[in-house]
Amino acid sequence: MRPTRIAIAIATLAMIGGLAACSGQGDLRDWVAQVKARKGAPLPALPVVKTFETYLYQDQDRRDPFEPAPPQADAQNAAGPHPDQNRPREPLEAFPLDSLKMVGTIGAKGSIEALVKDPQGVIHQVHVGDYMGQNYGHVTQVTPGEVGLTELVPNGSGGWMERDATVALGDK
Repeated sequence: MRPTRIAIAIATLAMIGGLAACSGQGDLRDWVAQVKARKGAPLPALPVVKTFETYLYQDQDRRDPFEPAPPQADAQNAAGPHPDQNRPREPLEAFPLDSLKMVGTIGAKGSIEALVKDPQGVIHQVHVGDYMGQNYGHVTQVTPGEVGLTELVPNGSGGWMERDATVALGDK
């Protein structure tokens, strides 16, 4: 099918109209040049930098907090509680204490065992004397409602301190 003369004429008029629209950009160029020639707003002044007075720590009664602890503090830390590094780690020590969930108990009043579920869904029997959690948590008590344990955590000066914790039935 050949294009008709009317279709060719319409296409020609559309192209001429498009070219005419492009030629009217002189006003736009003038406006852009005028906006670029305007002066910008002045910048605010820089803030004044405060100078601080230096202080030389000379208190003879107290130790300098930026110096290492004196040897007697290390001796105090050696006398405190320490984790037993030589014992084999138990399976529940691979998980943080807050990721363990007590799901029940087994046994009579005399010998009760807790059922603790790890994050992988495995249920473990926990007795008094077992370890659980990543802070050397030693199980000290098992009741129908919770497992009580004592953790060893760093005290910040190279030693260890004991902290009581519990995993209650139905937590999480």
